[in-house]
Amino acid sequence: MKPENIYFSVTPRVVPANATSEIVIRPLFDHSAFRDDLDYELAYFPAEEFAQRSGWPENARIRAKPENGAIRFTQYFEAEQEHAICLESLNGEERKQVGDFRVYSVEEDLYARRAHKGDLHIHSSRSDGRETPGYVAGACRRIGLDFMAITDHKQYGPSIEAQEAFRGVEHDLRIFRGEEVHPPNNPVHMINFGGRFSVNDLFVSDEYRSDVARLERELGPFPPGVDSYQYASCAWCFNKIREGGGLAIFCHPYWYTSHRYAPSGAITTHLFETQPFDAYEIIGGFHRWEAESNTLQVARYHEERAKGKSVPIVGVSDAHGCERDTLFGWYYTIVFSRTPEQPDLIGSMKDLYSVAVEAMAGEMPRAYGPFRLVKFALFLMREVFPQHDLLCEQEGRLMIQHVAGDSGAAELLKRLKGRTSTFLEVCWRFAVVE
Repeated sequence: MKPENIYFSVTPRVVPANATSEIVIRPLFDHSAFRDDLDYELAYFPAEEFAQRSGWPENARIRAKPENGAIRFTQYFEAEQEHAICLESLNGEERKQVGDFRVYSVEEDLYARRAHKGDLHIHSSRSDGRETPGYVAGACRRIGLDFMAITDHKQYGPSIEAQEAFRGVEHDLRIFRGEEVHPPNNPVHMINFGGRFSVNDLFVSDEYRSDVARLERELGPFPPGVDSYQYASCAWCFNKIREGGGLAIFCHPYWYTSHRYAPSGAITTHLFETQPFDAYEIIGGFHRWEAESNTLQVARYHEERAKGKSVPIVGVSDAHGCERDTLFGWYYTIVFSRTPEQPDLIGSMKDLYSVAVEAMAGEMPRAYGPFRLVKFALFLMREVFPQHDLLCEQEGRLMIQHVAGDSGAAELLKRLKGRTSTFLEVCWRFAVVE
């Protein structure tokens, strides 16, 4: 975390674009850090263009005096971009840098939304993961996630088990239902995120077989190499996920296994051409030696966008263990939505308000998606989420203690409830807008 964000509060950090806001910089620990006997000087730099409407001249500096232990700076923040506010103290001829503080201005549609981190594809010990569903949920909160769903192979029940592990416990992690959908004789993997019922449970029904046969006839003829049953099966599954109110996700199309990509290139191309899914897993849970797969998935996204297509995206860990030091926490989704509730999250992802994040251990994080959202996400990962994640970490540890039988953990969780949402509101709301 940047020293400026450890020792100072900056409010707000997110402001409306093309409007005037007041920024308050206040020491967090040493309340006498801003001395009345010193002068202070501010320099201001918009990251992408020098102010055209605000009248701030390049290389200009202004004097500032502390008021009630804080430095206040009022500025017209132009366009959608990052802004640097550099503060120095002056003691005679001696200059000393106090901090390089950052603010981001966004257009009205983004300013009305908050950033929520989540993992839409993760496994528990009920399929081939290592930990119980409740433990996985607590571990997700421990690393700073705001929402998640257990998506075990062919199983919907473990996601319900994760919810039941915290029945009656007040906490801020949204735990949704889900499953990884594996139709019979179909290599395409799909995620049912948030659906009200299991799609895997329907494959034994006569309805599945008759509906897929009908779709084979109605959706054909198919391009060379496309198996008609496999494509019709995918279309049926995606539709069923939506019927249940879930988000239908097309998973890891460039997974290399058994000396080939699964699924085949022909059906992947046809799925992109027809787009029966709701969202595309652009970043998935691949190990370092499998990084080519994520590279190909990102490249395919950009190619489809270049064709003029709208492609909603997600990033997922697909982790099979929370304590292995690989995959878990490496990949996730940031959704810009008005609330962290399921309908808002799903609607926002469908409306292209999400980015996929790759944050492999020891590397700088990268974000993928619409350019304006990637810029904003990088700012948030540097300036906002480190503090957010520290708040989540304590909650996640208590959730794991609760699952382990600690009778006092639930009461401690109740006391912490609402901290992260309050923090985000402080980051956004304390703006004076003209």
